[in-house]
Order: sequence, then structure tokens, then C-alpha cells
Amino acid sequence: MKKQILKFLKTILIFSFGKFKKFTLRFKKMKTMKDMMIVYYSEAKSARLTRKKVAWITSGGPVEPLIAMGIIPVYPENYGAMIGASKMGGGLCEKAEAMGYSSDLCSYARADIACATVNGGPLQGLPKPDMLVCCNNICGTVLKWYEIQARYFNVPLFILDTPICHTEYTPEIARYVRSQFDEYFAFLESACKRKFNYDRLNEVLLRSFQTQVLWQEILDTATNKPSPMTAFDAFFHMALIVTLRGTPEVIDYYTALLATMKDRVTRGIGAVPNEKYRLLWDNIPIWHRMKWLSQKFASHNACLVADTYTSAWCGTLKYVSGDNPIDSLAEVYTRIYLNIGVDEMAKMIIAMIDKYDVDGLVLHSNRSCKPYSFGQLDIQKIVEKERGIPCLMIEADMADERSFSESQISTRIDAFMEIIKERKGASK
Repeated sequence: MKKQILKFLKTILIFSFGKFKKFTLRFKKMKTMKDMMIVYYSEAKSARLTRKKVAWITSGGPVEPLIAMGIIPVYPENYGAMIGASKMGGGLCEKAEAMGYSSDLCSYARADIACATVNGGPLQGLPKPDMLVCCNNICGTVLKWYEIQARYFNVPLFILDTPICHTEYTPEIARYVRSQFDEYFAFLESACKRKFNYDRLNEVLLRSFQTQVLWQEILDTATNKPSPMTAFDAFFHMALIVTLRGTPEVIDYYTALLATMKDRVTRGIGAVPNEKYRLLWDNIPIWHRMKWLSQKFASHNACLVADTYTSAWCGTLKYVSGDNPIDSLAEVYTRIYLNIGVDEMAKMIIAMIDKYDVDGLVLHSNRSCKPYSFGQLDIQKIVEKERGIPCLMIEADMADERSFSESQISTRIDAFMEIIKERKGASK
């Protein structure tokens, strides 16, 4: 299993820089990252032997209560990214389709459902869950997806329902979501056969907040010119804030990573040599074509300096309150990026355009992720009207490589970059 984890991490590491050796020279803490992920997956796979419990949880689900109770969180969506990066998505999605699931269904869901039946995919499948925790703040698909897996594994399922905050977090929404957290704690007590540890939760919440602050500071180093990192780098480094936020090890890792980024800024080292153009990415990465995309944009001296995906794990920091931590927890998980209205999304993107001083917006019209993609045309119109920068729409799928046309996307990127170059040249 260790060799498979290393192989996957190496696949991710080389996507934008070609050779693993070169990448590790640039980011000297990668070995620590590998070790942390190996330990994480090893503990999850051996949970039966150590008498620990495993919970499958959606990427937008509240993980801090699980960590407070000593439960190992496992993310099928993260596993879907691993499948995509390993270029195993198409085959597993085909298997799910043969089982009767529509090709229009999320590729993460299809791949995960198929893997469960044969222990397939990277690592020979995920460890069997003792419980499932589903929060619909990211999409509605997860509800049926997790119901299917709960029936298959015959384990309890907790669903946290978060109404969409089109414009605001109303008192009615606050009461509704907050009450469900009490039900969530009771669910964990029942599953673990012990009282919920509120003191431990407060400790985890504090570390989670510290982790998010560090992550935002790391992303903010990309405001410098040249940027010391790209969105492709962020896609890799975000793994820990998703899976292990709230743990001291992640704070140590991000503290060291931030120091590395600041050092690169001081020495004027850019992630893309000869950076001339700065771009913003919207939506989930195209995991199976990361290396090609990073090289394609870099060939135009373009750096994707920021993205809406990795920013989502710290975009709600302003709602954190130390006075009422559980109330704050409910608000933070309800107001995440995918659970707000399109106009609110556009405002956030415009703020990022200004903050990172970008020259163009790249929108991944993701066949799998409907909530992330449906409003993109409206967002594009708003951005073009409000900031007047060029926008590029790329049609693909995050994990299913069958939905990617290299020639078509290459032509679109070339045309998009020519527009940006002409505009930048005319402005001089």
C-alpha cells in the first residue's frame, strides 16, 4: 500500500514541473507531506486492528467533531481525485454505468460506487466505514450517493442539511442548522458508545481555525509578482486542510510551507519562469490532465495564481467567532462557496480578481459538478461587465478522462492567451 500511495503522490507532484526530483528541490517539505499521507491512509486501512472507527464524510462536511471523538475521517471525494490523477476514472465510471448508474452522475460518485464492489482503484479501495456523515452544502448528489453506500456497507448515516444562503445567513437558517449539530453529536455518541467530548472539540476547533489562517496566508503569497506558487501547487497542498485540519501536524506543515513561500518571494523566485500573465481558475481541477494544463499555460508565460476551489477552505474565516464556537461552526459550514447564490459567487470572484491582479479568468465547466458549473455563464457575464477581462470556458470532467478533448482545449487556450497578450500589449 505504501508504494501505491507514493506512486499517487508522485503523480500529483510532477503534474506541473515534469520531474519529481526538481519539484522536491523546490519544495523541501514534500517528504513530510508524503509521510503524513502514508500514516493517514495506513491508520485508516488498519483501523479494525487498532479498534478505531472510520467515518466516510463529504468534503464539505464538519470534520472537527470526528477528530474530537478520535474517529478517522475518510473522504470518498478525495479518493475520487486520486482516481482521476491515476487515470483510473474512465474505467471505473464505465463499471458504474454497467451497474445501471447514469453517465450524467458525478464521476466521483460513479467511481466510488464501482470501487466499493471490487475493492478497486488506488490502494485497493477505501477502508470499510463504521458510519457515514453527509452534508449537502456542496451538492445534492451526495445525499443519494451516501445513502447507496450506507445500504451497501450496512452502517448508519447522518445527514446534515444546510439550506442555501442565496444572500444571507438568516436567523431561521442559523437555528435550523445549529440544532442539527446537537443531533450530530448525539449520533457520534451512539456510534462510539461514549459521551461527546466538548472540551476536545474546542481544542480541535482552535487548531482548525489556525490551519485555515495559515492556508489563507499561503495562498496570499501569490499576490506577489512573480508568484511563488501556482493554483496547481495549491491543488496538491490542499490535501491536508481537507483531510486533517484540526490536527497539530497540519499546523506544523503549513507553517513550514508558508516560510518556504515567503523565502521564495524574498528571493524573487517565481513558480512560472518569466511570468507575464496572471490567471484565476474556477471550479475543481481536471485531475487527470494537471501536468498538461500547467505546461500549456506556462508555455504562454501564464501563471494561474489563484482559484476558487482551494480558497473555499478558508473563505468563511470572517464568520468564525470564539464566543460561540458551535454556532460559528454551523455558520461556517452553511456559508461555504458552493452553498451561496450566483451573485455572491461573482462578488467573491471579482474580489479575487482585484486581490491577485489577474489578467483573465479560466472557468472549468465541469460535467460532473453541477452546482459549481451551472452559474458560470452568469458569472462570466458579470466579470466581463464589471472588470472587462477575458474569460475562457473549458469543458471537461474532474475525474473521467473520457470527457477531455486535448486538441479542442489547446486551441481555446491558445486563442484566449492571444487575446490577453493583445490587450496587455495595447495597454502599455
